[in-house]
Amino acid sequence: MATSVSDGPTRIAIVEDQPALMHNLVKLLGAFPEVEVRGCYATGEEAVRALIARPPQAVLLDLELPGMDGIEVIREVKPKLPELVILVLTTFDDEAKVYEAVSAGASGYLVKRVPVERIVSAIGEAMAGGFVVEAAIARRFWNYFQSLRRGRPLQDPFSLTPEELELLQYVAKGLSNSELGRVLQIDRRTVRTRLAHVYKKMGVASHVDAVVKALKAGLIQP
Repeated sequence: MATSVSDGPTRIAIVEDQPALMHNLVKLLGAFPEVEVRGCYATGEEAVRALIARPPQAVLLDLELPGMDGIEVIREVKPKLPELVILVLTTFDDEAKVYEAVSAGASGYLVKRVPVERIVSAIGEAMAGGFVVEAAIARRFWNYFQSLRRGRPLQDPFSLTPEELELLQYVAKGLSNSELGRVLQIDRRTVRTRLAHVYKKMGVASHVDAVVKALKAGLIQP
């Protein structure tokens, strides 16, 4: 089952176990016409059932949930809804947790102290194909990836062209497809085509998987 895209507001769900925080987030997001909250869930188990039965376009997901935690939710939902955008919104700012969440399929990671405007813009970036990591932990996040491959020889098992490597380098910085087009001075259709070729060569299906593989192989720098 796949999520559907419309020209209206982005349909989102929120998974948060603290009622006061949930209520406040729903209230704040209600001021932004570009998003529409369609569901609120307090446990991972409830969220998995509801998201699969009634898929939104994006999810704001807390990692600290009773019972099934947020990472388990991602692992359960993402294979069934590969087009679903999942943004982790949590108090954690641990790069290892970031790695675990994005490796499971999250499209981005924000801590709860960010302004609601940043949450809304992050949803838009992720919906456009970008990868979102809060600036405060972005460097630590990519350095963590670097540490996972430390000591490995430089190699290119994917036979990527210089243009494709340049594209991946910008993807690693979190640029959306439209931003990639502006930086590389190509149209969005060409960006999508080049990314499709990269994904095919690397055997992946997302920006995150491609960046992780490229970093581990030493092909790009954080």
